Amino acid sequence: MKPIVQTLARELGIKPSQVEKTIELIDEGNTIPFIARYRKEIHGGLDDEVLRNLDERLKYLRHIEERKVEVLRLIEEQGKLTENLRDEITKATVLQRVEDLYRPFRQKKSTRGSKARERGLEPLAMTLLSGEFQGDLNHYGASFIDPDRGVASVEEALQGAKDIVAEMVSVDPDHRRAVKNRILKTGQLVSEGLLEEKTVYEMYYDFKESLLKPANHRILAMNRGEKEKILKIRVDYDLKPILEYLAGAYTTKKNPVTDPLLQEAIEDGFKRLMGPSIEREIRSDLREVAEEDAIRVFAKNFKPLLLIPPIKGARVLGIDPSFRTGCKLAVLDEYGTFLFQETIYPHEPQNQVEASSQRVREIIETYQIDLIAIGNGTASRETESFIAAILPGIRREVAYAIVSEAGASVYSASKLATEEFPEVNVSIRGAISIGRRLQDPLAELVKIDPKSVGVGQYQHDVNQKRLEETLSKVVEDCVNSVGVEVSSASASLLGYVAGISPQVARAMVRYRETQGPLVSRKDLKKVKGLGEKAFEQAAGFIRIADSDNPLDATAVHPESYPVALELLGALGYSLDDLRRGALADIGDRTEGRIEALASSLGVGTLTLRDIVEELKKPGRDPREELPPPILRKDVVGFDDLHEGMILMGTVRNVVNFGAFVDIGLKNDGLVHISQLADRFVKDPMEVVEVGNVVKVKIIGLDKERQKISLTMKGFN
Repeated sequence: MKPIVQTLARELGIKPSQVEKTIELIDEGNTIPFIARYRKEIHGGLDDEVLRNLDERLKYLRHIEERKVEVLRLIEEQGKLTENLRDEITKATVLQRVEDLYRPFRQKKSTRGSKARERGLEPLAMTLLSGEFQGDLNHYGASFIDPDRGVASVEEALQGAKDIVAEMVSVDPDHRRAVKNRILKTGQLVSEGLLEEKTVYEMYYDFKESLLKPANHRILAMNRGEKEKILKIRVDYDLKPILEYLAGAYTTKKNPVTDPLLQEAIEDGFKRLMGPSIEREIRSDLREVAEEDAIRVFAKNFKPLLLIPPIKGARVLGIDPSFRTGCKLAVLDEYGTFLFQETIYPHEPQNQVEASSQRVREIIETYQIDLIAIGNGTASRETESFIAAILPGIRREVAYAIVSEAGASVYSASKLATEEFPEVNVSIRGAISIGRRLQDPLAELVKIDPKSVGVGQYQHDVNQKRLEETLSKVVEDCVNSVGVEVSSASASLLGYVAGISPQVARAMVRYRETQGPLVSRKDLKKVKGLGEKAFEQAAGFIRIADSDNPLDATAVHPESYPVALELLGALGYSLDDLRRGALADIGDRTEGRIEALASSLGVGTLTLRDIVEELKKPGRDPREELPPPILRKDVVGFDDLHEGMILMGTVRNVVNFGAFVDIGLKNDGLVHISQLADRFVKDPMEVVEVGNVVKVKIIGLDKERQKISLTMKGFN
């Protein structure tokens, strides 16, 4: 069995056969959403999270194997590859170990050690290392004096020999690993302030934290403070035991002639070369782990944000609030089509409250508005108060919701927004985006750079390529879990469907605009650039509501249509029953018969279960099972709050130390990690995620800073 397969099976806790089959599927060019949904029989029903982890680890482990081959080749070309070294490199399981083993053989820039070797001093260095020399070292060193090669004295010869030893000590892979482990076990990360005035980094002006398990969010905060030249960061540890360890490793012969020089070389090798290198490595490792954790948090927050249930069939008034430049209004019909725009000035400095109120009432009545979406940026709460005062006088049943406008300005000025609304002002585009986010968060948020959606932590400080790759996969999983109605989806949304590239997505929209709507899944093959493989990957995730074949509106893959039709016939149903949604009792008719039916139909049981579930609720949107956004009709002020008050709120962001909850005020309240549950919570994401509607109790109010402390204890 291949080592990679064994490693993945052990790490993921799955069978080696599942790993092998999944790798085969990936290597055949199948996408993870397609594998997760439509190849369950092959991989044994692994969920999409396990498959994503397998895919990522597979790439990493393959990269290690490729690097091993390269390192072995480079060392062999130097004629220095021993069987023992080959075995060490082959057995390495992490990239850092491979690089450490290669370090002594890496071609370096000119160093003190390499210059000493060029002057012919390596034999003298090896004499020091052997510990066996018993004569007059100065006399022996004099034999290496050679003015033509730059060695003018015994002192220079001995110094050159020590430089060679220092370099050899610093690159020894086993001693480097031992020293690094000692530093990690006993060392601290120390932060010092470089300024006297108060800043957001004040808590780190005199701060120490163990290297063993430092808090990842603090690592990123300190790194940012260092980058802004407000903090100075260093790795602190006890030097003495490390030097004693290295000396003990190289002075085993206890030779009074060579040991003093050898110890000087060892100390120099550590202080000048090994120590700084290991410190950089530790800082890099800490940063990498912290970044991965921040990316994980962002991805975990981003997914539920994308999957917030849409509000279908509602006409929406989107409002992008502002003071001086006025509140921009955008009217959207129930399909998200932009109908009308207006700008009102209810706030300072104009204070046109009455005129603005009258205009909003007219718009609500004229366009039969059902919901109002208010962006949560500048002047949001003032606009909320303004709207809340209007609603009691409206004859229609109208509510409002506060909507995150993070990234709306980025979208408004983007090329995509310009193509969508070429004649519309940038600020109005923001109001359109805010309104559409309430109608269908997923369809609108895919148009925005994921880093700009405001649910991360230090997202601008992490590896941007890695963040982009991770978030792109989150969007892909969400889009494919929901499915995409091809007749109305934007190119941005279609581009995340499994197997569909951005170029093909644009071609699909062009086809729709020039040739008319795609009326069946078979029509997908008419789109330029959408070949057989892309069709296989994408077809099951595309929905065509008006197709003559009602299966085209479901998640049943075209390859399974024959099975689905046979199943319907065997159970006494017809396609008309499916079209009318009259299969609600299909679960009862298949109860206890899945295995037998699967056998008779020649299909796997996992696949058949999925077909049955889909036929039971054809075109089911998984978001419908999640709690809808909180809609409000009145406003809560800070002065209305008191300790002990119980409220409902929406989780807006989850971070390492807790969760921020919107309870209808300008600032979100904080539920500290210690207040999330009645039990100990290690990770806030064990308890809450973005979009959750939660019950909270106020346990602290800071009126001066407008800070609210909340608890969820007793409510979950």
